[in-house]
Amino acid sequence: MIGMTKGQRAFSILNPLFLTLLSLTMLYPFLYVLAGSFSSGLAISQGKVTVFPVDFTFANYTAVLSNPGIWRSFGVTVLITAAGTFINLVLTALMAYGLSYRELKGRSLILVLVLFTMIFQAPMIPSFLLVKSMAMLDTLWSLIIPSAINAFNLIIMVSFFQNIPRSLIDAAKIDGCGEYRSLWKVVLPLSIPSLSTIGLFYAVAHWNGYFQAVMYITKPQLYPLQLKLRQLIVENQAEQMMQTASLTLQSLEGIKMATIIIASVPILLVYPFIQKHFIKGAMLGSIKG
Repeated sequence: MIGMTKGQRAFSILNPLFLTLLSLTMLYPFLYVLAGSFSSGLAISQGKVTVFPVDFTFANYTAVLSNPGIWRSFGVTVLITAAGTFINLVLTALMAYGLSYRELKGRSLILVLVLFTMIFQAPMIPSFLLVKSMAMLDTLWSLIIPSAINAFNLIIMVSFFQNIPRSLIDAAKIDGCGEYRSLWKVVLPLSIPSLSTIGLFYAVAHWNGYFQAVMYITKPQLYPLQLKLRQLIVENQAEQMMQTASLTLQSLEGIKMATIIIASVPILLVYPFIQKHFIKGAMLGSIKG
């Protein structure tokens, strides 16, 4: 801290403390739910649970995991997340590659239309009528196709592609590559950080998707995990799990907390595998060369 002013020294000390405190306030709700999922219903109802389990038990998870509806909804969500993210990345990359060419005719108009969708989104009723007219109601396509390309993610990828030296693409074309082969052999391998970042955005959106399922899905066998979670918490369907597992009424909150953890942890486990690409991809996609 030699050579620093008093204000700079105070900032260097207080800023980490403030950010640590802010992080703890964000982490506490998750730790509370995690502790409650391993606690007895009596301890939860009496307010004894903070960030550590009280009367440690696996009964809540046993009740949740023994319910076939949870596993079916989990499988539906995994399918939507995997297939949806793949379709998102393919369509976003194809559109972004074309828009990365500044000489593309109508490029400015297309970008304006894309930006327009970020400001003014389609109303709920016209969106429902459009999905209905395409015969996608009560199908998993209704949870994938309407959100196939996100305008924000598209802009990031366009900016990232523009940072790739055009000479590399020209060299590939001289060697006989067409546009699609140049994209596959040159552009995409150089875009792993951006693809990883945007892929995470899309995957989290699909995993946490809820509102589209409420609008377009009525068949219980097609309910994604978040909609199943809503049934347990809002519609009190956790009582059925509780009765199946021979638990008391006091275990109701513990079952809900266990379900929340089961719905949250899988997507959290994905982040460490792409963490090294995340910051680099987000930063490079936001800088114009």
